[in-house]
Amino acid sequence: MSYTLRGRIESRLAAVVPVVAAALVIALAEHRWWPVEAVGLMLGVGLALDALVYHHVFRYQPGWAALPLGALELGIVVAAMRAAGVAAPLAEAVGLFAGGWLVAQLLGHIGFPLLRLGYAEEGGELGRLGVVGVAVVAAAFAAAGATAYAQLPPVVHLAAGVHAGPLVIDRREVLVGAPGAVVRGGIIVRANDVTIRNVAIVGGVNGITVAGYRRVVLDHVSVSGAKLDGIHVRSGSVRIHDCTVDMLGRPLGQGIDISYTMGYGMSMVDGCTVVGGMDGIVTHVTMSEIAHNHVSRTGMRALSMTEMSMGTIKNNTVTNAHGLGILCNDRSICEIERNTVTGTRAVPGLTSTGWGVLVTFFSEAKLHDNALESNPRAAGAIDNSIIENR
Repeated sequence: MSYTLRGRIESRLAAVVPVVAAALVIALAEHRWWPVEAVGLMLGVGLALDALVYHHVFRYQPGWAALPLGALELGIVVAAMRAAGVAAPLAEAVGLFAGGWLVAQLLGHIGFPLLRLGYAEEGGELGRLGVVGVAVVAAAFAAAGATAYAQLPPVVHLAAGVHAGPLVIDRREVLVGAPGAVVRGGIIVRANDVTIRNVAIVGGVNGITVAGYRRVVLDHVSVSGAKLDGIHVRSGSVRIHDCTVDMLGRPLGQGIDISYTMGYGMSMVDGCTVVGGMDGIVTHVTMSEIAHNHVSRTGMRALSMTEMSMGTIKNNTVTNAHGLGILCNDRSICEIERNTVTGTRAVPGLTSTGWGVLVTFFSEAKLHDNALESNPRAAGAIDNSIIENR
């Protein structure tokens, strides 16, 4: 089909209307705005490509080109989401994009030609329908923006210096620490929709405790000196970004423990550095994504998905861990890809240690493109477990 520039833009805007509606429904159901942000990026990337690339390169655009162009747009959108800090579960975001792409194909090949008989001859222009599409999309994003702004939680600034804890947060808020802000004795979250940013926590039974609450974001926090867990999550959902957890000197401690959160939504640990402790990052009965973390000098397990957990362990680096580098255990289903595990050492007197990756007790794992070097054993499956190498 030979599109005019106006036809490309009008067709894209009209096709995104049902996708915007779906994103609003998901956002209201999850009480998070990533679906609207993701669709906004999808639309922005598409319009930019329409105006700057497609209109000049494709005087005639064959139907089969929709698939490679869709893959190109998906890659750019995912990169833009990461650059913009959109906290979206990757699988759900890709699913939303795929649904939008399919809707666009159905409308472009079936819906629009039926609604406007001259659609193909007029280069994809929609006339009044195109104007309506522009108005609906603009109104939807304006309404979403106004609603999101009205629902923004209050921002609380924590001054520089040492603050006595444990600090209890019992309302939805954004706690932002000034440079040098330290809480001694831990932080306890007792509310939904809490964000903690740029705060250092020293000591406490747990550095940060989240038990029974959803949609908690921990961004650029550092934890040291906790007695049990650096970050302790139970029956809730969290997004943890760019954190630092120091558990050196706590041989029975855990860096990040997210447990019994199945049914509360996906949790994420991204870009954290964890050193020391018995376990680095561990999940129990949880859906999670563990990505881009660096874990070192753990005493038993660096990264673990166990007790019927499901999720992805990808792009992590594990160095100098005792026991196991990556564990998928106890009827869990794990995707383990593009990780680097080096220098794992077996624990004397304990069997099934020294593995870069171990899958055990009726678990299933898909392995892809992992670098498992200088470990006593690279990867293995025991106790009725399965490894699928892709």
